[in-house]
Amino acid sequence: MRDVTTARTPTRNRGNRRTEILAAAATLFAARGFHGVSIEDIGGAVGVSGPALYRHFSGKEALLAELLLDVSSRLRESAVAAVTSPGSPEDTLDALLNVQITFALEQPALITVHDRELGNVPEPARRQIRRLQRLYVEEWVTVLAELHPACPPPRLRAATHAMFGLLNSTPHSAGELRPEAMRPLLRAMARAAIASIATIG
Repeated sequence: MRDVTTARTPTRNRGNRRTEILAAAATLFAARGFHGVSIEDIGGAVGVSGPALYRHFSGKEALLAELLLDVSSRLRESAVAAVTSPGSPEDTLDALLNVQITFALEQPALITVHDRELGNVPEPARRQIRRLQRLYVEEWVTVLAELHPACPPPRLRAATHAMFGLLNSTPHSAGELRPEAMRPLLRAMARAAIASIATIG
């Protein structure tokens, strides 16, 4: 008689497995590039065969698309939560900085993958990613406009992108310091960059 206490259901740990696959793919894509990684490589990293990954993703491009869609969506949702929470513009800016700095410190592989591999995402998903990113930027611009009302939106938007470049340098810079030391450094540098917006003609 079958021991039902040990029987696996088709959905057992399915969500966890999908998360494991995405994390492994991000690490491999960052280290070896999208074209340098096979489905078999990703499967091997999580202890399954390459073909078994097709239960979760239709292919390598779909996996890459979900990686970047997921992180873009999570960043935008976190920014919306920060902007809609009670508090002054300074409080909101602190919350936004925490969102971006946490991402930069905890997900350097995803930063590398986005910078290098977005062009390999199929076009419909790429448009969605770009749209989510634009919406994320606009949350920052809205708050910065409250802090620097005399600055035109294009300058605030350009400054936001430049600040992201500073914070998203962690694939190169974070290895020099422990996260608990890197976090205040990134925050201080970002704050200094923001403070300079209104002083530049």
